[in-house]
Amino acid sequence: MGVDRARGRAARGGRPVASVDDVAGGPPPALPALPVARVAVDSPLAHLDRPFDYLVPPALDELAVVGSRVRVRFAGRLLDGWVLDRVAGSDHVGTLAPIAKSTSAEPVLTAEVAELARAVADRWAGTFSDVVRLAVPPRHARAEADPVDEPAPAPERPAYGGWGRYAGGAALVDALADGAAPRAVWRALPGAGWPAEIAVAARATLHSGRGVVVVVPDARDLARVDAALAAELGAGRHVALSADLGPAARYRRWLAVRRGAIRCVAGTRSAAWAPVADLGLVVCWDDGDDLHKEPRAPYPHIRDVLVLRAHRAGCAAIVGGHSPSVEAELLVARRWAQAVAPDRATLRAALPRIEVAGDDWQQVRDAGARSARLPTLAWEVARAALAVAAPVLIQVPRTGYQPALACRHCRTAARCTACSGPLGRRSAAPGPLACRWCGRPAADWSCPVCECRELRAIVVGTRRTSEELGRAFAGTTVRTSDRDGVIATVDAAPALVVATPGAEPVAVGGYGAVLLLDGGAMLARADLRTAEEALRRWVAAAALARPVGDGGRVVLMADPSLAPVQAFVRWDPAGFARREYAERAELGLPPAVRMAALDGAPGDMAALLDAAAPLPPAAEVLGPVPHGDGERTLVRVPRAVGQQLAERLHAGMGVLSARKATGPVRVELDPLSPA
Repeated sequence: MGVDRARGRAARGGRPVASVDDVAGGPPPALPALPVARVAVDSPLAHLDRPFDYLVPPALDELAVVGSRVRVRFAGRLLDGWVLDRVAGSDHVGTLAPIAKSTSAEPVLTAEVAELARAVADRWAGTFSDVVRLAVPPRHARAEADPVDEPAPAPERPAYGGWGRYAGGAALVDALADGAAPRAVWRALPGAGWPAEIAVAARATLHSGRGVVVVVPDARDLARVDAALAAELGAGRHVALSADLGPAARYRRWLAVRRGAIRCVAGTRSAAWAPVADLGLVVCWDDGDDLHKEPRAPYPHIRDVLVLRAHRAGCAAIVGGHSPSVEAELLVARRWAQAVAPDRATLRAALPRIEVAGDDWQQVRDAGARSARLPTLAWEVARAALAVAAPVLIQVPRTGYQPALACRHCRTAARCTACSGPLGRRSAAPGPLACRWCGRPAADWSCPVCECRELRAIVVGTRRTSEELGRAFAGTTVRTSDRDGVIATVDAAPALVVATPGAEPVAVGGYGAVLLLDGGAMLARADLRTAEEALRRWVAAAALARPVGDGGRVVLMADPSLAPVQAFVRWDPAGFARREYAERAELGLPPAVRMAALDGAPGDMAALLDAAAPLPPAAEVLGPVPHGDGERTLVRVPRAVGQQLAERLHAGMGVLSARKATGPVRVELDPLSPA
């Protein structure tokens, strides 16, 4: 990459090499064969998002290797940096500043990960240093002193295992074992077998002499995949990376991967960047889970990072889940990947019996089937499961006691007069209402519309639900799994398990019944992905039930006429995703288009758009509208010119950061929700 005059000016701020040699005394030592290092300085400023040339002092020749961490003088400060390359010369006219210090000679940033980081920064209008902070964990010096282990030999070719139940599953395993690079969107069968199937795919890839990266949404899924990999591969062939590990343990495992001792990595978001040698397969499980969305700049989605990595590395990719996202189905529609799914007969045998409490037949039997929170059908199904000593799962959308209240007369939502947050009750004990955002009591609340002071619960939380069920099913164990305490597994014994979405425990042998409460509340959120997310959560819970042949039943409390409810009854989340994409394409919504969300003060956003001009010809600027403490502006473009939009926004941020004339503007491309 070229060096411009700006780079030369920055370099001249450092001490010239001649001065360093003079201090040492005697004749200056010979310069290294490749005396110029191209260094990415660790700075979030967009106008500094490029490599700078520095001179490598002879004393650091063997330490400042490509991929290592260094310290350099930049604009009068000592900053961290990454050595991206060593070259024979620089096109800068003048004196280059020397590298001040080598932090470590360990080449932790591989060429493949560095190029991926650059591509991710370019796609999401970020900076290289922001992405590298996501990719490389903080250094732990003691771990670098550990000896380098030899990698385990490649495992034997695996049997097909659960993949034999899918059309194209056996061919996928064969292709991985033979060193090919298939790409699949995997529509997983219900049940607890998906970790073992991921392990078989990993073993097939390792058999071909290549590496594997598996990314799951959370620690509970990681524990299941970790156990499956250990059972399939044996000891010493994989590591699990997660934030729950301490810094030393995490860096030690990561370093074993970087040194080639381990070639299979499973983990949460950060594992997507693992420097696996000879990468042969990337796997993203449950890509619709919002935990895959990186909350730090430049806010990429891990599914898209893995797809980009597979494309650049020419390796295999599996994007799997019980309910594929709209973006995953788009990969199939554009023929980047092929669908791997069971036939209908196999699927029907694996499914529980699914019923909707408010359908016409139930309405005849029970007049309150649609209005009751737990209609007669739900009680009957729960009692039948408990009678055969099977656990029952009750999914509740919200945690707490009564997390959302409304006026009993006109149904206006009860909100805090200070911050407009929702008012709720934390327990059955007498006491004033309190805001769930700022915590202020609201003892004197009255409806701003009709002045009524009586309230009703819009949503009932896990604690209130557990309390009600404990009274209704006296003598039955009631357990709660939510953000206050997540349960991993439950035994095959009669129990009522109340859980929020994503916190459902896995039952040994499966649940005898699954009750999905408050479906209308799940579908009431004003969000682009409300229907898609509700369906994903229902499918994930229902997948934990026993098959219909073993008595498994699922009851959903929702309006049966709604499209996501019908897709759930048919167990057709892929068809629903295709329908969602068609509707969004007609309305010009993601992922049919690319969209950038700009958050900040109105003047700062206007300055950014001016600096980024000219935007792509087809760009539409929407807003600004109030958002949080400031405002939000959306910029929408066709997917074909999405990269041009990212480049223009990055250039605009570079202009503003160089001027230091405006406040911060948060730029996020492809937000999960434009609102």
